[in-house]
Amino acid sequence: MKVFVFDLLPYGENLAHLQVGKELPYPLSRKYFKPDVAVRTYAEHLDAWALMDELGYDGVGFNEHHTSPYGLMNSPNLMAASAAQRTKNIKLLIYGNLLPLHEPLRLAEELAMLDCLSNGRLISGFARGIPREYNVHNVKHAESRARFEEAYDIITRAWTEDVFSYEGKFWSYRDVGIWPRPVQQPMPPVWTPISSSKESIEWAGRHNIPITPGLGSRGMREDITRYYAQCLAAAGHTITPGHLTIGIEAYVADSKAQAVREYGPHHLYFNRVLFSHGNTTELDLNTKTGYLSDQSASFMRPENLGAAARSRSDYRDMTMADVERKAETLPWGTAAEVRDRIIEDAEHAGAETVLMSFNRGAMPHEMFVEQIRRFAKDVLPALQAHQITTVPFAAGAVT
Repeated sequence: MKVFVFDLLPYGENLAHLQVGKELPYPLSRKYFKPDVAVRTYAEHLDAWALMDELGYDGVGFNEHHTSPYGLMNSPNLMAASAAQRTKNIKLLIYGNLLPLHEPLRLAEELAMLDCLSNGRLISGFARGIPREYNVHNVKHAESRARFEEAYDIITRAWTEDVFSYEGKFWSYRDVGIWPRPVQQPMPPVWTPISSSKESIEWAGRHNIPITPGLGSRGMREDITRYYAQCLAAAGHTITPGHLTIGIEAYVADSKAQAVREYGPHHLYFNRVLFSHGNTTELDLNTKTGYLSDQSASFMRPENLGAAARSRSDYRDMTMADVERKAETLPWGTAAEVRDRIIEDAEHAGAETVLMSFNRGAMPHEMFVEQIRRFAKDVLPALQAHQITTVPFAAGAVT
């Protein structure tokens, strides 16, 4: 197994006291922004990524979000460029650039630069993003998918063709040959996260692109994986554990109770205050704006549609009692429990790679570093020694 750490890089100060009712104000006024906190937050996370490299983690994941303390990586490419100079071996997973929002040739060039800066350590994740980002950048929700697919075509052609021209609906180019070129040939690996959208699964299957299936529930992940395997097969590909990455939130402590006591408040802050800040998560609302189609969840079993609905109240109304109940089935607790639960989850999913979260919310830096070290010492070796050989929910996908 490969072990990556996904870092949202949240603003390093708890802002729950600013809530009005259940809402953190949006937009959030500049008067609440402290430059010294931001400077410290960036420096601390760069130090953490360098430590992960030293301790033998396989990769670190970056992301793109805007106008929220939820995450300070407005440009994941800038952060990956900084990390490339502080690390030697660790893979740099940009998960991901939001293709519909940006000029794709510029992204192709920046990512080629990153692959050179890191000597071929880039994994280029491409994502559509969340509705908030479209409002910020004044891009129509209903154009999201078409922009995404067109941008992907442009970027991959820029990487792989000597000189290319393109005439599209949103972008057009003539006689372009980018410099520099990626180190990895014919191009860097491309991954994509899948929340629940049928069309995104079909796109990934057509292009044989590895996915991270949704975090809503195990049942939803099973449905996504099964349908993805069918889409791969229809395009002449066979699913393998290398096609799948799963997100896992873990905390190593001396006991389950200690893990809940120490980490639970940060998990609660992330869900209640940050997760849906300025954003709509609901399936029905995002269908109305055209961000999702009315068939988006049509491949799912009825019992999993509740998880796909993604009601904001599920996050905003969470209590510490909910966290305690949830923790019973999570890899929170002793190193042995964390190890066994992660391996069981990876086996269940058929996923070769796990994408760990250690620092939800505004966790103090020393806690984050302690988790990086403790996990590396007591859990990481067993995971990296474990091999995932099958994808259980690929049934029915026949090439």
